Amino acid sequence: MSELMKNLGVIVLLIGVVILAVPAMTGGLTNAVLMTGLIVIVVGYLGHIFLNKKAES
Repeated sequence: MSELMKNLGVIVLLIGVVILAVPAMTGGLTNAVLMTGLIVIVVGYLGHIFLNKKAES
């Protein structure tokens, strides 16, 4: 379970990358898709930092 918590931020970050990559390949990029992908990537990045700091202590 702790391994999943350590990697949860990375998983969310990769979901954000998929949100950006699929519309980019199909040509359906809109501002809403870009903002959603950005928000998910930032949340995944920050989550990765905070969850790893929590796992260390």
